[in-house]
Amino acid sequence: MRSKVPIVLLIPALLGLGLLVLPLVGLLVRAPWATLGPRLAEPTVLAALRLSLVTASCATALSLVLGVPLAWLLARVEFWGRRVIRALVTLPLVLPPVVGGVALLLVFGRNGLFGAALESLGVTLPFSTPGVVLAETFVAMPFLVIAVEGALRGADRRYEEAAATLGAGRFTTFRRVTLPMIGPGIAAGAVLCWARALGEFGATITFAGNFPGRTQTMPLAVYLALETDPAAAITLSLLLLAVSVLLLALLRERWVS
Repeated sequence: MRSKVPIVLLIPALLGLGLLVLPLVGLLVRAPWATLGPRLAEPTVLAALRLSLVTASCATALSLVLGVPLAWLLARVEFWGRRVIRALVTLPLVLPPVVGGVALLLVFGRNGLFGAALESLGVTLPFSTPGVVLAETFVAMPFLVIAVEGALRGADRRYEEAAATLGAGRFTTFRRVTLPMIGPGIAAGAVLCWARALGEFGATITFAGNFPGRTQTMPLAVYLALETDPAAAITLSLLLLAVSVLLLALLRERWVS
């Protein structure tokens, strides 16, 4: 027997659903389906898509190298100020992306804290493709750290303790025992990190600019096309939407379980 849904809950629930779904429906309704294929094959679109895929993948790889050890440190080691460090790690999640871009400029810009030192080494990050990777990593890595830290806290520590009693060092235990146990958590975090990097806009345009073929990723191409060619902007938005839906479908089983 079905329980009756209280009307006071049903109405706001439906309004919330409409608020989330209607913009996507509008995107699908107004899409230039007849010219979708040729528009997706335009060189500027392909260049933006290629750059987005490359930089998002590089940002995810950098996040894995730096974020997994950071998550392990937060989950497994007791030290003074851990709560403050955890708050700082998650700060980019709530920080306006444009503010993140300004912060990156103040540190890695030509007049930033480390800008002159990097320039002397021949490294220029602002308004360059590596700058896009750095901006995307800054914004996306917290997603990976949170996912991996959660997986570490949920993992059974008895296996690690058993490895330690058998003489395994801490790094060996991490590599041979911990990493296989939290593999699904790392994979889910990496996918979320990649998706966030793919859609990054504010920090990228502030720190790396909007130069076609060099720093113009898909979100930046959507922003530029919206002013000159709205149909192209809708086409690019549809492509990003398709990628996001595909990622959510891949992660569904993980979230459900």
